[in-house]
Amino acid sequence: MKCNLRIMVWCCLCAVIQFSFAQKGYKDSSAPVDERVKDLLARMTVEEKIGQLCSPTGWEMYEKVDGHTVRVSSAFKEKMQDMPVGLFWATLRADPWTRKTLETGLTPELAAKALNELQRYAMEHTRLGIPLLFAEECPHGHMAIGTTVFPTSLAQSGTFNPDLIEQMATAIAAEARLQGAHIGYGPILDVARDPRWSRMEETFGEDPVLTGIIGSAFVKGLQGDDFRDGRHVYSTLKHFAAYGIPSGGHNGQKANIGLRELFSDHLEPFRIAIGAGAKTIMTSYNSIDGIPSTGNNFLLTDILRGQWGFDGFVFSDLGSIEGLATTHRMAPDIQYAAAIALQAGLDVDLGGKAFGNNLKQALEDDLVTMADIDRAVANVLALKFGMGLFENPYVDPAQAARFVHNDKHKRLAREVARQGTVLLKNEEGLLPLSKTIGSIAVIGPNADNLYNQLGDYTAPQKRSDIVTVLDGIRAAVGPETVVRYARGCAVRDTTQSDIAGAVRIARQSDAVVLVVGGSSARDFKTEYIATGAATVTVQKEDVLSDMESGEGYDRSTLDLMGDQLELLDALAATGKPLIVVYIQGRPLNMNLALQKAGALLTAWYPGEEGGHAIADILFGDYNPAGRLPVSVPRSVGQLPVYYSLGKQADYVEESSSPLFPFGYGLSYTSFRYDALSIQVDDTTVNIRCTVTNTGERDGDEVVQLYLRDDVSSVVTPPIQLKDFRRLGLRKGESKQISFVLNEDDLAFYNLYLVRKAEPGDFTVLIGASASDIRLNGTFRWKGNGER
Repeated sequence: MKCNLRIMVWCCLCAVIQFSFAQKGYKDSSAPVDERVKDLLARMTVEEKIGQLCSPTGWEMYEKVDGHTVRVSSAFKEKMQDMPVGLFWATLRADPWTRKTLETGLTPELAAKALNELQRYAMEHTRLGIPLLFAEECPHGHMAIGTTVFPTSLAQSGTFNPDLIEQMATAIAAEARLQGAHIGYGPILDVARDPRWSRMEETFGEDPVLTGIIGSAFVKGLQGDDFRDGRHVYSTLKHFAAYGIPSGGHNGQKANIGLRELFSDHLEPFRIAIGAGAKTIMTSYNSIDGIPSTGNNFLLTDILRGQWGFDGFVFSDLGSIEGLATTHRMAPDIQYAAAIALQAGLDVDLGGKAFGNNLKQALEDDLVTMADIDRAVANVLALKFGMGLFENPYVDPAQAARFVHNDKHKRLAREVARQGTVLLKNEEGLLPLSKTIGSIAVIGPNADNLYNQLGDYTAPQKRSDIVTVLDGIRAAVGPETVVRYARGCAVRDTTQSDIAGAVRIARQSDAVVLVVGGSSARDFKTEYIATGAATVTVQKEDVLSDMESGEGYDRSTLDLMGDQLELLDALAATGKPLIVVYIQGRPLNMNLALQKAGALLTAWYPGEEGGHAIADILFGDYNPAGRLPVSVPRSVGQLPVYYSLGKQADYVEESSSPLFPFGYGLSYTSFRYDALSIQVDDTTVNIRCTVTNTGERDGDEVVQLYLRDDVSSVVTPPIQLKDFRRLGLRKGESKQISFVLNEDDLAFYNLYLVRKAEPGDFTVLIGASASDIRLNGTFRWKGNGER
């Protein structure tokens, strides 16, 4: 009797729950996400479903009324009528392409108000009240006015410090989320092996393992542990796949690559980051073996979801669906292109123009099924429910005003810049300089140009928020030190050069700091194609832009442009101690600088605190330990020159080795490696060694573990990074460090493209760079549980 009573009570309870859900449906916050998604899908029209798959540009969706008020625009209301949009991209983006300036764009507080207004309209003025997702560019800071500008990706990976990058990404996520964003575009996981390519600055360099480890740390920082906490965003991995090795270095060109190299090198960082929980991913513009990535079912469905278990959604890159019909000519029109992309596994159309009515017509023409559309819509809705947007769609503008670009984040930007700056030469201990030096000349096109040190995907920022190299040096030295400044020349333009004036102040000074390199700084004269990439045009004005890098600015050489080499030569001829600092978006030619300078550094694009960070290193407040995430070639003729190719035969004209190898970087102290120990058990290889600071200063060392599979059934790299540790050591201090390799670390893609570790001998290589191996040893892996 008691048992029957319990059953009756349980049945009644279930009935009550079912009735409650039937009443609330998808708005029932206590229901599982999959049930809410299913319920909402059942209520949606075809137009409402397709709208959820469209992500148009957002910067025209608001109107700035005055300094305190924003409202939705008529363009936004039109977008939300017949086919309410599911996502907007780059609503808060400000740059010359969007035509948003410090005056016409939004402060963090106004940005939060603007996205609240857009969200409120979607919640209250559409039939089903589905909240919007706002996606923003976040590769080295949220690309919006008033945010913290961190160093770009090459500097981030140059830290060889995933914990620091996770902290940085956590800060980026908080700044974006507090302004109302939900998705952060980043990290960029393209393995970049051709520095002629315009977008190398956005990548973590040439190595898949470094890219995967640093990229996964970035993902963890953006996403955190709780998507509902109001401080984190969904991470978007870019660009899937093999985008970083375009033919001829031309942005978006095809990747000439075999499947094994695709899996081993170019998919590997994405596999690692998907394993770290990344929730969104973006396709690339290029094709691989004749199949464009945006229409590649093998990549987007078989690998991404089938093999890796990805459970988020897939963006197209801007205009890449249209590119199936235009650039790639694999579809007769945009309608067919939309159908191909959707059926390949794409979910969201970035730009929103390819899906829209084209997808509706494709459904009517039986090119796609409702199941195809429902699959994609369900992936989008699941993330909206997962972030709790149906319950908490709004943010607090006051929080954005208080928290965005706070002092803690500025200090973090300085630390990333310090750790990512690489000392390449320091002849006779020229550095660090004394802060009581009598006088110093600071010269060069990048010495006092705030935008040249910030990199691409950066919004306009207040001059007072940016510390240039000149600013940093002036702040670092004592009041008795005379600091003189001359630009000397521009990055590209030769009509502004005053090399004689630069030489004059150099001769008056005790040391010279020359800051050269490149620039990704866009200006309002730059023209853009539909995807937002800059157009390289002939000179139209009296003065040529500095821009020689950044999306769309591919190079045929890597030489310093304009009169920079002439300026360097002239300053070296003065005989004054010469320190050369490169601020650059790709590894530019450094042959003359290596020959003529007493000290040489690269800071890549070091962000808003870059001037302080560089001064910290120049004057010894910080002991440099940054490492090169990409090999620096001697000439373009060497390319490709990435380290895992191993040693090559020399050319007739020059050595085959890079000017500076992957993993290279100097310190103001020295380190000794010894006591290598390798132990193999049933499932792991345990590797230990001891590192000692043998110099006179405290400092960090980046210990790099490489591996070689001595004999394998397919060709494998003669040297491949597997792990690394950045550790701090006081002078005279020794530390034992440990690495643990598992079977997956020993695995490769065999003849049948199966990832597997084969039994055999392996060589362990531990060193300070790919070309500076200090310890080596071997072990045997028997496989199948036998040791």
